[in-house]
Order: sequence, then structure tokens, then C-alpha cells
Amino acid sequence: MRLAFFGSPEAALPSFRAVLDAGHDVVLAVTPPDRTAGRGRRLSACPVKVFAQKRGVPVVQPERIRTDPDIARRLALARPDLQVVVAYGQIIPRGVFDLPPLKTINVHFSRLPKYRGASPVAWAILNGEARTGVTIFRLNEKMDEGDILASTETDILPGETAGELEARLAGLGAGLLVETIDRIETLKPTPQDNRFATFAPKLRKEDGRVDWSKSAEAVDRHVRAMTPWPSAFTFLGKERIIIVRGGPAGPGDPAGPRGTVLSVDRDGLAISCGGGSAYRIARIKIEGRREAEAAAFARSGKISPGNLLA
Repeated sequence: MRLAFFGSPEAALPSFRAVLDAGHDVVLAVTPPDRTAGRGRRLSACPVKVFAQKRGVPVVQPERIRTDPDIARRLALARPDLQVVVAYGQIIPRGVFDLPPLKTINVHFSRLPKYRGASPVAWAILNGEARTGVTIFRLNEKMDEGDILASTETDILPGETAGELEARLAGLGAGLLVETIDRIETLKPTPQDNRFATFAPKLRKEDGRVDWSKSAEAVDRHVRAMTPWPSAFTFLGKERIIIVRGGPAGPGDPAGPRGTVLSVDRDGLAISCGGGSAYRIARIKIEGRREAEAAAFARSGKISPGNLLA
């Protein structure tokens, strides 16, 4: 089948690779424009563009797909039978998603109608869900509200970060996508039940700040949900500390200020949290430095029991 593939991040690559390996002809890849990144502010291509170029797939990069005058023409010339969207990052207009004979399908990393929006994986962890999944649906003009063609479920594993879970879902989604394409002309679409819809808005960098007044279990979900982006962080004075890994550490200090360093040992830093609980920071990253064990940071003498994180 002739396909056009819309995507951007690393999480889209398993699906891109799977459709090519299944023998489908990807005639065009649609990705965001190159962006400046890193300290040198050099132009950097997204993973989907890099992969497409390696596999000899033509690439088009509209700045704003809703207003780009050329994208519909490029797609019409490519003549795809079906368009596939995986984490593209822009809302696709009807004039584009209705172009092919088999229309456009989207691989979404949740069990729709739950967690519609840009950050479904992080919000599933943040809200303490035990399970999540992948849904493939037909695109329409409303965000993640199209009719469902296929779905699958999986457990959220203990201690799993958003990055780790997204990688697993990307693999599950790739397999489900190939199965869906194979059956696309016979599948019966199922409308979503909007009564059960929940939303997963795009995360902002400031959303990563840890609130130590919450329970250690809530702090743990927060750290996992914000890893790897926007990253969970706290401040020791004016120094910003990114929390890479940790977990609940049992009882804390029900009376003292939340965010107090209760103890420092080889396992990390125990921090006072809400409800008389404690959270242990195991791995950290100080901006401009490499990731390290929290215990090693403590041995440097920069943090000790009684210090306050905020």
C-alpha cells in the first residue's frame, strides 16, 4: 500500500520502521521544520526526518500545516492510499486528512477516549493509572475524537517512567498499526463515547517542579511522569536539582517542614513529604553536569540533613 507518514519524535520510529518492513511503500514523510537545539543553537532535524532520509523517503516540512499552501499539492502528487500519523505535533486540517481514498489514521498512546491530547503517557502515570494502551483511530477535525479502528492494553509497570512507558507503547503501536493497515478496508469503525473522555494537555517546563507537600507516592508519580521531559526538579537554595530516579521511602517527619532532607546514606536522600511520608532521591542531575548518584552529590558536602528543598 502507498502511505504518507506524519511524525516527529523517536516514539514514531517503530511505526515508521514497521510499515516499511511490512512491505508498504512510504511515498512521503511529513515532519516539522528543523529547529535549533543545544548550546550551539544549531539546526537539528527531528528523528522521523533523519530516519526518512536514511531510508530514501522524500520529506516535506510545513511550518504550519493548517495554512501551508503547498502541502495538499505535494500529497496529491505523492498519491498515497492512506496517511498515518504518529506524534506529529500539529492539528491536521480536513483538506489534508481527507485526501487519500482510505483517509488518515492516527496512532495514539492511550486507550481512547481517556487521555486525549498531547501528553497521554505522562498524565496516565501522574494520575496513578494501573493500565494504559494504544488506540488507532480515524482522524477528524476534533482532537483525538475520531472513530476507533483498533486498540490494545498494557500494565503500567512499577517504577516505570514516562519515557520508558512511551517506548513500550511505541512498540505495541507499531505492531497494531501493521495489523490495522492489513485490515483497513474491512474494519468497522467504533465511535468514541465522549462521556468517558479525559484530557492530557501539553506539559510545560514549569510543570516539573516537585510539590513536597504531597505524599511520597504522589511525588513518585510526578517524578516518573516528568521523566525525561520536562523533568522533575526542585531547588536547593538557588541551585536547580533534576530528580532522575527515586521512590517512596516509608515514614517521614509529620511535624517538620515538607522538603526537609531527613537523612543521607548510600541509597540517596530521604526527603520529608506530606502525610508523614518520605521520598528517597536516588539519582540526580545538576544543570550543566552529568547525571549522578544522589549519595555522591551529598558526599561533596553540598547537601546534608536539615537542608530544605523547595
